Amino acid sequence: MSFKSLGLSEPILKAIQKKGYETPSPIQAKAIPPVLEGKDVLASAQTGTGKTAGFTLPLLHNLSTSGSEQRHRPIRALVLTPTRELAAQVHANVKEYSEFLNIRSTVIFGGVNQKPQVNKLSQGIDVLVATPGRLLDLESQGLLSLKHVEIFVLDEADRMLDMGFLRDIERVMKLIPKKRQNLMFSATFSKDIKKLAYSILNNPVQVEATPENTAVEVIEQKVYRVAKGKKTGLIIKLISEGDWKQVLVFTRTKHGANNLCKKMISAGITAAAIHGNKSQGARTKALAGFKNGSIRVLVATDIAARGLDIPLLPHVINFELPNISEDYVHRIGRTGRAGASGQAISLVSADETTFLRDIQKLIGMKIEVEIVEGFEPDPNASTEPIKPGQNRNQGRGRGSNSRNSGKPKSSSSDRNKSKSRSRSNDSRR
Repeated sequence: MSFKSLGLSEPILKAIQKKGYETPSPIQAKAIPPVLEGKDVLASAQTGTGKTAGFTLPLLHNLSTSGSEQRHRPIRALVLTPTRELAAQVHANVKEYSEFLNIRSTVIFGGVNQKPQVNKLSQGIDVLVATPGRLLDLESQGLLSLKHVEIFVLDEADRMLDMGFLRDIERVMKLIPKKRQNLMFSATFSKDIKKLAYSILNNPVQVEATPENTAVEVIEQKVYRVAKGKKTGLIIKLISEGDWKQVLVFTRTKHGANNLCKKMISAGITAAAIHGNKSQGARTKALAGFKNGSIRVLVATDIAARGLDIPLLPHVINFELPNISEDYVHRIGRTGRAGASGQAISLVSADETTFLRDIQKLIGMKIEVEIVEGFEPDPNASTEPIKPGQNRNQGRGRGSNSRNSGKPKSSSSDRNKSKSRSRSNDSRR
C-alpha cells in the first residue's frame, strides 16, 4: 500500500515524499480513509506508530479541497493536546505536510508570552493546535473564535482525562459548531475514555493499530530489583558501564527529577531535568541538547515527557515505577519507535511490588528480573506502597502533585478529582 493509494492530494504526497516516507504505518492505513470520507474516527495506537500523521494528513487534504478562499481565514480545524511539547510537535507535522498547500497554521500554549501568538492568530489561521488552558484563556479575552471549526481533533485523549482536563474539554465543545467532524486519537482507551468519545463522536469508525494497553513488541523490558536507597548508584553504574549515550529517565516527582539530575552530573554524566516547574525555554534547551548528544540523560516526569518526539531513542529507565499502570506503556513507548529496537529498564524497590504486579497484568506478560551484586533489594523492606505523607528514602522526592504521591491505584474518577486540583499549573504548560 502507498500513500497515493489512500487518495491524498498531490501537494500532500509531495510533502510526504520530501520527508522520505514511502508507505503508511498500520494506524495511518486504517485511519486516513475514513477521515478523508468525513467520518468521525476513534483511533487507538501506541506512541511511535505514526498516529499524528494519521490525522494531520487527511485533515489537511479535506481543508485544502473544500471551502472557498476567504480574505480573513477563520479557524477551520482545531487540534487539542494536553501538553506544550505535544502541541509543538503536532504543529511541526502540520507545517511540514502543508508545505505545498495554501494552508496557514499556528500553535498556542501557556508558559510563554501570548502576544506573538495573538499576532499570528490575527493574520488568519486555518489550523490551530492548542493546549486547553491557553486556548480558553485567549477565547475568553475575545482574541480568537471557534465558531467556524469544521474538524475537531482530541489528541492523547487518555492523558487529557488523566490530567483532569474533562471540564476544559466540555467548555471547548460548547464553543465549536455542533456540525463538525470529530477525531479522537490516543495510545490507550479506558472505559472512561470510550464514554467521553461516544459523547463527542457521531457514529465513529473505530480503528486500532495494536491491541489495547500492550507494550510495543520490539522493546526489550527488564526489571532490576534493588533497595530504594541504592537506586541512584545502580542507575549511574548501568549508564556509565554500558556507555549509554541517550537515556530518558522517569521519576514520579519534580523534586525527584531535580535531585537525580544533580547526582548524575556529580557522577560525570551530562544530564538535564524536564518538568512542569521548568520554563518553556529551559525545557526546549534541554530537549535540544538531548537530541544533539550534548546531554546524555534527560530526567523527566510523566506529564513533561508526554509528546516528546525523540527518534530512535535506545534506552528508557523507570527510576520509579508509575502508580498508574497505563503510564508504564506510555513511558516505554518513548523507545522502540518506528520499528527500531529499544530497551526499557525499571528499577523496582520493595514498595513498588504492587505497581509491578499491576503493570505485568496490564501488558499480559512477566518481565525479566535481575539483581546486580552490591545493589541487592532490602529483604526487610515493606512491600506496602508509599502513601502520601510517609517518609521517603534517598532518590524519592516529595512532590505537591497528588498524582505523583505513590498512592495505590484508585478509580479513574478519583484520580481525575485529585489531579484537577494540581492541574492549574500544568494546564498552561
